[in-house]
Amino acid sequence: MAFVKAQKTKAYFKRFQVKFKRRREGKTDYRARIRLINQDKNKYNTPKYRFVVRFTNKDITAQIVSASIAGDLVLAAAYSHELPRYGLEAGFTNYAAAYCTGLLLARRVLKLLEMDSEYEGNVEGALDGGLDIPHSEKRFAGFSKDDKQLNAEVHRKYIFGGHIAAYMRTLAEDEPEKYQSHFSEYIKRGIEADNLEELYKKVHAAIRADPTAKKSQKQPPKEHKRYNLKKLTYEERKAKLIERLNAFNSAADADDDEDDE
Repeated sequence: MAFVKAQKTKAYFKRFQVKFKRRREGKTDYRARIRLINQDKNKYNTPKYRFVVRFTNKDITAQIVSASIAGDLVLAAAYSHELPRYGLEAGFTNYAAAYCTGLLLARRVLKLLEMDSEYEGNVEGALDGGLDIPHSEKRFAGFSKDDKQLNAEVHRKYIFGGHIAAYMRTLAEDEPEKYQSHFSEYIKRGIEADNLEELYKKVHAAIRADPTAKKSQKQPPKEHKRYNLKKLTYEERKAKLIERLNAFNSAADADDDEDDE
């Protein structure tokens, strides 16, 4: 019988160090983060801002964040669920919506810093907002790996929802039932493939006109839902114990009376 040597002994597990929680969850790449937050020593505690974007199934979150010893500080934020206010009522997680959210955040932070009149950005192309964000064109739609160049026309098509319009037309012709279910929100709001580009142009103009954040109009709940038991005081626990003991004693006395009969 062959003997298999244990590769990981008890001593190994005693020395094993558990990775950070966000690393285990796959949310934070700490090697990339350290490069983003390291500031030059001669800048004297000046915040180093970074542009953070996160996609979920139903929303896009964009934030301008700086790191501090106490934790990350958010200078400004924008969300794709704010876009209905600017005229976009469906499709909050696609490429065009991501562009709108980025534009909204750029104009919002410049408005907050009272620099929006000085930095208007490029009103006819990418990076419209007016922020200087280090980036690579390789990440943009329309970049060709073979030519190693960005096709501006393809990129413009994605910004104004041209790829969505093309898919809508294809699906409407080939699979009408799937089109009805997949684009139900578009159909409900009367959004068609032919007017998508005009719609996104209006959204961009509305964002530039008023990028300030609006406070939610929802009223806070009068009674907060509680999913766990309320913590009792010492006196309440004592009274509850006495009540249980009395109930137990009375039940025992009743059993004794029945036995006597």
